Amino acid sequence: MATPKDVLVPDIGDFKDIPVIEVLVKPGDRVKAEESLITLESDKATMEVPAPFDGIIKELQVKVGDDVSEGTVILSLEEASPSEKSKKSETIPAPTAAPAPTAAPAPTAAPAVSAAPAVSAHASPGVRRFARELGVDITLVSGTGPKSRILKEDVQTFVKRSIQSGGAATSSGAGLGFNLPAWPSVDFEKFGSVETKKLSRIKKISGLALHRNWVSIPHITQHDEVDITELEAFRKSLVKDAEQAAVKITPLALIMKAVVAALKKFPEFNSSLTPEGDALFIKKYFHIGVAVDTPGGLVVPVIRDVDKKGIIEVAEELGTVSIKARDGKLGPADMSGGTFSISSLGGIGGSHFTPIVNAPEVAILGVARSGMKPTWNGTEFTPRLILPLSLSYDHRVIDGAEGARFITHLNQILSDIRRVLL
Repeated sequence: MATPKDVLVPDIGDFKDIPVIEVLVKPGDRVKAEESLITLESDKATMEVPAPFDGIIKELQVKVGDDVSEGTVILSLEEASPSEKSKKSETIPAPTAAPAPTAAPAPTAAPAVSAAPAVSAHASPGVRRFARELGVDITLVSGTGPKSRILKEDVQTFVKRSIQSGGAATSSGAGLGFNLPAWPSVDFEKFGSVETKKLSRIKKISGLALHRNWVSIPHITQHDEVDITELEAFRKSLVKDAEQAAVKITPLALIMKAVVAALKKFPEFNSSLTPEGDALFIKKYFHIGVAVDTPGGLVVPVIRDVDKKGIIEVAEELGTVSIKARDGKLGPADMSGGTFSISSLGGIGGSHFTPIVNAPEVAILGVARSGMKPTWNGTEFTPRLILPLSLSYDHRVIDGAEGARFITHLNQILSDIRRVLL
């Protein structure tokens, strides 16, 4: 029998004395690696502490209401033997993994969503916040936890079933009300060989947020093209300075500096709607989120205070967070607090696309792959390096004219990067 090992609260950024709002396991439970053990909630974020390896819970060291920080012991976990690891877990899957609860397996046909509210909405503050973010009326959700407690996966399953059955998953006016036809149930094997591939944990989590953002935010996407011939020449002139600092300067670092200059001129793009939707929080800081492609899906780490950093420093941080993202080592603090996001597909290809606004932000810039194009200079066509841009924004906050002014101003800055000094 293996000796139980203490499981500690991992690196959670600058957060300290965070209250435990949910304990998702009990002594004797079998858990798998990455399965959630407890849920923490600060005033800024809800965080789940995962199991470091497959095993059996031996003893809990914390309870709901306790305050914990990085390094706090939360429980002891006995590592599973090889034979035990091969057994199917008897515990409910991690809330963030978004499968259907074991108490209510997903049927082959889309189930009808009951319009009757649950007898009681017994849920933690974190689950209630999650439901609010999705626009779900939590009184309509049935809980599968102890004493009918509503878990995060119950909310996720409710939304999925509502979409499949064409029901309304949200309360009236919550911003996500819909009435869609039932999702088609097709036996694809009738037509040929089929392989079932599970979605990654990141895609399961981000999928619901992306759906919420797409449905609840009235998107407008403004497309443009910018001549970055001089910008690229300037970037190449910094190569020696970057090599001395052991940093690779990509166009994205320069684009981030240009975006901040545009945000200062158009502060509504650096804002968020109040929960009531009748006012804006205008942010005086500039934390830029950058979409990073990882094996598990897209994640959006945040580079803070871009306005206060030089190009080399921004490039260095970009390299660092990109490596952390691909290694799966980003923490909650690395992905919170963004005011504006950039999604760059320049290293892959393509031209214009429609990026989805990353709520609670109100705008996002899509950057595609630059290429040489003939450009008329008044007397002849000359080859110029052209960069496609796609700016999506929340039409409740920003109208078309303002969107056009923003991307035009950004175009001017990128055409002559010296304008960031103005």
